[in-house]
Amino acid sequence: MAEVDVLTVQIANGTSLSAEIDIGSKSLVGILVPTTWTTAGLSFQVSPDGGTTWGELTTVAGTPYAIGSLTGGTLAYYVAVDPTTLRGAQALKVRSGTQAAPVNQVSTVTLQLVTRLAF
Repeated sequence: MAEVDVLTVQIANGTSLSAEIDIGSKSLVGILVPTTWTTAGLSFQVSPDGGTTWGELTTVAGTPYAIGSLTGGTLAYYVAVDPTTLRGAQALKVRSGTQAAPVNQVSTVTLQLVTRLAF
């Protein structure tokens, strides 16, 4: 059985990018998005060296990696993430929207990041 941890990260009111969160040698496998979420997709900045060097997460085709638009409402979203997507990232920042079109949240939101040991 894989060791699973839930880490929390916030995107503050009036901003679109979370603070850095260290996931170490684990892989991100899911994100719980609260009902208070302002409609937007999700994208990421990643650091392979624990927060010294940052880059935008892109696909192997070179396009920005983004999770489609999520609408706040009466139910929270659980978004499954392919664990190979962020393999090698030791730290990440979560963005509301994309680098080209960030979306400021209208209230502070707390995202729950579900991680597991990389395999």
